[in-house]
Amino acid sequence: MRKNNEQDLVKTQHSGGAGLAIVAIILVSISLRPGIISTGPILSLIQADFNFSYSTASLLITIPDFLMGILALTTPWLARRYGRNTVILFALLLLTFSTIARVFSPNTFSLLLTTVGVGAGIAIVGTLMGGFIKLKFPTKAALLMGIYTTALSLGTAVSAGTTGIIASNADSGWRLASGIWAVPGVLAIIAWIVVILQGRKDNSVSKETSTAGIKLPIRNRTAWMIALYFGCVNFLFYALISWTSLMYQELGKSVTVSGFILLTFTVVFMLANPIFGWLSKSLDRRGWLAASSVLAIVGLIAIAIGPNLAPFIFISIFAFGLGGAFTLSMTLPLDNTNTVEESNDWNAFVLTVGYLIAATGPFLVGFMRDISGDFSSSIWLLVGVTILMLVLTPFLKPNSSSLQ
Repeated sequence: MRKNNEQDLVKTQHSGGAGLAIVAIILVSISLRPGIISTGPILSLIQADFNFSYSTASLLITIPDFLMGILALTTPWLARRYGRNTVILFALLLLTFSTIARVFSPNTFSLLLTTVGVGAGIAIVGTLMGGFIKLKFPTKAALLMGIYTTALSLGTAVSAGTTGIIASNADSGWRLASGIWAVPGVLAIIAWIVVILQGRKDNSVSKETSTAGIKLPIRNRTAWMIALYFGCVNFLFYALISWTSLMYQELGKSVTVSGFILLTFTVVFMLANPIFGWLSKSLDRRGWLAASSVLAIVGLIAIAIGPNLAPFIFISIFAFGLGGAFTLSMTLPLDNTNTVEESNDWNAFVLTVGYLIAATGPFLVGFMRDISGDFSSSIWLLVGVTILMLVLTPFLKPNSSSLQ
């Protein structure tokens, strides 16, 4: 009886709420990255204000990544206990409030504390969105994940491209440039309230049928391979977001040109998301995953060898490959699962392992910069990570049950 109720519910949702769901997915997704990404372009200003080293400054991005990993474990339990939509709403409120509060940070402790709030909100919402997509669009997961990741990248690109400009033209400098990204959070909150009002019946059924405990796929080799691949992708992404602008400034580029190189990275990354989501129609996505990895390797090796030689071209090649890999890696947990609850569990596992790996990226690059005095050794470290991505692709075949 419960299974029939769930099937009827899904049919009702598809017939009545698909458009609303897509709008909500887009608005929520746009709000999930500026709280982290906006830190990169203004990192030097924050360093000057709080007298940070490179290693310490990297914590402003490392902390959210770390929390995105740790809190992914408890999020499925929260969704089962209180309802997925309710938990997402409160997480969006936490993210938005913390973004506003960070503007008024008087000292290092409060700055890091509000950063914890930003990371926690992002972690909880990000863990549950895959299950939401699985429920609403079970036969179009790759396409909707492409829309989801494109919206994530749109928030990334806009915040990366405009935060520095806002900071340079505002009397309050980095504070206004950081706090303005609470606006997408407000829009996301409004959109999700509408989702809750439209889907109260969905929420009640979900809570009644979600009594099982969390079953992380710890013993599943494919799940580990997906988590490692996802970790490599995000290791690279957050390292590049954190340090690209400053790296090119140290290579002699102006602040404006360096900012445009970072903007190019985020825009091309965004454009790759829907393209690879559309191209990859089979559940066995290893061919496209390998192609994405090869593009990332080619672009990054070129940057390592000649960082001042056509940086816009090489950063674009790298970003296109990494953007494709990101979309496909976000889809892999859905390809290997058959129910919404199972998707939540796989997402929790993949996000936990992946973001804990990713959290080390900005820190290691900053730490190596402190030791060596430049970013050259850090870039070769990143090249090694792209090669590891390619090595992992043969192991990313979906479980046989999900192919049936």
